[in-house]
Amino acid sequence: MAALYSDIILDHFRHPRNYGSLPVPDITYEDFNPLCGDRINIELKLKHTVVEEARFRGDGCAVSMAAASLLTELIVGVDIKEVEAISDDRLILALESDIKPSRVQCALLSLQALRAGLRNHKVHELSE
Repeated sequence: MAALYSDIILDHFRHPRNYGSLPVPDITYEDFNPLCGDRINIELKLKHTVVEEARFRGDGCAVSMAAASLLTELIVGVDIKEVEAISDDRLILALESDIKPSRVQCALLSLQALRAGLRNHKVHELSE
């Protein structure tokens, strides 16, 4: 496993940050990868437009779990406009590993869930 994954991936997989649920999240979204079965649920608590807390839950491979853990660290304390601008490349580069094309979808599952949750939140805010 060590030869396949960076220290960042191994650390976040073995010791996930922000794993769990929030009591009353402002944003929640679950996504899954039908090809491999990975499933990630992202929850955010906002203070005005800043991510105050972020949590994730899920089942998946080391890459998807580590990416979700790392992503929650990247977004806490950040304005949602900046969170929306996080690119696929930024998350993949932060994993510091040579992510094979067949595993890119695993690495980006949490970011896809985050984006969908932010879109839903925006639509909900506009309808109020």
